[in-house]
Amino acid sequence: MREDAGKGQYAVRVRALAKRYARVLALDGVDLDIARGEAFGLIGANGAGKTTLIRCLLDLVACDAGRIELFGVSARAPQARARLASLPERFMPPHYLRGAEFLRAMCELGGERYSEQRSRELLAELELGADALVRPARELSKGSTQKLGLASCFLVQRELYLLDEPMSGLDPAARVAVKSVLRRLAAEGRTLFFTSHVLADVEELCSSIAVLDRARVRFRGTPAALGARYGEANLERAFMKCIRDEQPAVSA
Repeated sequence: MREDAGKGQYAVRVRALAKRYARVLALDGVDLDIARGEAFGLIGANGAGKTTLIRCLLDLVACDAGRIELFGVSARAPQARARLASLPERFMPPHYLRGAEFLRAMCELGGERYSEQRSRELLAELELGADALVRPARELSKGSTQKLGLASCFLVQRELYLLDEPMSGLDPAARVAVKSVLRRLAAEGRTLFFTSHVLADVEELCSSIAVLDRARVRFRGTPAALGARYGEANLERAFMKCIRDEQPAVSA
């Protein structure tokens, strides 16, 4: 790869990324390119390294080897994160803050002006009652708390959204609402990078995926290409065959 080849076209570039926690190898030579405007899903079993990869992208943990670029800027540089918003897997807002107070704080941290009208519109889009704005976070259900976290992420206008298990704790109706918002963001040209164990959601939303297993990328391509490789119309069955496959990794 030439150092400057295609820099402008990618939101995320990962090269030879490695991360170890004591004796546990979490990431082993991971390479990954995600184009601007791509709806990308990272899938893998528990412990595959998905959250570690996201933490490395956010510079929350230092990688042991390799490099990451966000929009052509090293992920180690603070300015690299100016164009993204993220939601962690285990999201928990300060329990004493009311919903509006939390959203206002997140907007201010993101350098944007808080708009109560826009907050109400987004909460309605996520099917979260406007009463969440005046209730302390400790009074919200798990699903409502998750939607508040998603609202705090989407209120900040960014080019890239990094979402670790965004459907966590959501009932079927809430998942439909969140997927509708994600489709809107994708249609606006935003780049989506999210992890999920619900492969039906990944298949529905993502133009491309990667399978991460045992610290390595086992497949990179479209959901349809993964199914075709393993002769399966069902993405879950194709995924299971992929992580049990001892053949070299494939990009399609």
